[in-house]
Amino acid sequence: MNDPRYPIGNIKLTGSLTPAARAQAIATVAAIPNHLYDAVRGLDQAQLDTPYRDGGWSLRSVVHHIADSHINAYVRHKLTMTEKTPPPIKAYDENAWAELVDAQGPIGNSLLLIQALHDRWSTCLRSLPAATFARTCVHSDRGAMTLDDLLALYAWHGAHHVAHITQLRRAKSW
Repeated sequence: MNDPRYPIGNIKLTGSLTPAARAQAIATVAAIPNHLYDAVRGLDQAQLDTPYRDGGWSLRSVVHHIADSHINAYVRHKLTMTEKTPPPIKAYDENAWAELVDAQGPIGNSLLLIQALHDRWSTCLRSLPAATFARTCVHSDRGAMTLDDLLALYAWHGAHHVAHITQLRRAKSW
């Protein structure tokens, strides 16, 4: 039976990506905003307030979570790219962030934020020499991670949450 928490499977980080896998991950990061917009297009407020699974976030919360998470991801990437010794990456309480008022309202601003953020992020990633992707940071929950790991994680993360929305739409025939 498929686990509705992981509609595309769970992430397995390897420490390094091949040039082809890296290019694909960057392309995925670049495409997430359009896939997300397509996933939520035409949904009404009641549909946006529907949890993607029992005990899961609403589709609205998923959209706002992607914005929150990927803002953090962008900063994590930039610190890893630019700091001689990047500061430790602190995990944040994503459920507490989801309870804040900015994560309760219309999704339009989060969609715009994700579009702009991913445009800058993918442009930056495409500009980097391959050696930069071996740079490391330390995540408070995951331990040592390379920039390739961060890239793979967030390419997966965006696709993972878009799949939550599209899977529910299919199940509900929306």
